[in-house]
Amino acid sequence: MIFTFLGTGAGMPAKERNVTSLALGFPEYDGELWLFDCGEGTQRQILYTSVKLTKLSVIFITHMHGDHLFGLPGILGSRSFQGAVTPLTLIGPSGLKSYVETSLRLSGTHLHYPIIIREIETEGKVFENTHFTVYAGELDHGVKSYGYRVLEKDQPGELLVNKLLALNIKPGPIYKEIKEKKQVKLSNGQIIDTAPFIGGKRKGRCITVLGDTRPCAMAAELAQSANVLIHEATFDGQSSRLAHDYHHSTSVQAAEIARKSGVETLILSHLSSRYQKKEQNALLREAKAVFNHTYLAHDFWMFELKRPSRM
Repeated sequence: MIFTFLGTGAGMPAKERNVTSLALGFPEYDGELWLFDCGEGTQRQILYTSVKLTKLSVIFITHMHGDHLFGLPGILGSRSFQGAVTPLTLIGPSGLKSYVETSLRLSGTHLHYPIIIREIETEGKVFENTHFTVYAGELDHGVKSYGYRVLEKDQPGELLVNKLLALNIKPGPIYKEIKEKKQVKLSNGQIIDTAPFIGGKRKGRCITVLGDTRPCAMAAELAQSANVLIHEATFDGQSSRLAHDYHHSTSVQAAEIARKSGVETLILSHLSSRYQKKEQNALLREAKAVFNHTYLAHDFWMFELKRPSRM
């Protein structure tokens, strides 16, 4: 998985941080691409990256505030202009369907691909495909704001070809049967158990992307044992009262969620433009004092989460 941070600021664009958008690419799955949020200017940010809109298949919107949403009509139009014809799924809070359809209709934008819009009605599973299941939970932000927990399905074990060849079981349709069945009948009539010829499974990865939120139980639940947690850090640790009043979190609170939830890696994003580079580094230091394996994202930064070893 490749995380490309297209916008890491909060509220409104700043010179060094655009508003929120995160691209998640899957080179291991034919380069498929997802977006989490789509703030104003996201399509321009993409021009400075290797992100390909023609590979985009799903967009998850955390909430309906403009800094997470105003770039969406432009992305939809540009994807069409670039020749994409495959379906695109949009997932987010109530109001997303009306926003998208009204924007496209009033702007006269005609898409050359179908869009599927799913508004979240209840917490729980909101998306599933061959490789992933995605769950959503409501956070604490004054408006409906969701966090997403992405679970990769365990990968099946590899066929132990050397063991098969040692028994003179040569490649052919029988190999497919061995991978799919508990027992198979060989050409000589022998029936064998297939388990000894299949390697260990590879455990799927887990990532959590939270929308804007105060610290809350759902944030910790969605982040439980995640390999990567993306969490807002709108304010510094000294501004917890201000963060609470504006329905946001501090860098220290994000670190506390990461520690409490047993995540492997915390990535801070959604920083207020009040913090310049020196103050931003201070946010990182105070978070690392609570949870050491913390990174501070910046626009165009890329982070790779590799597959784990087989079990």
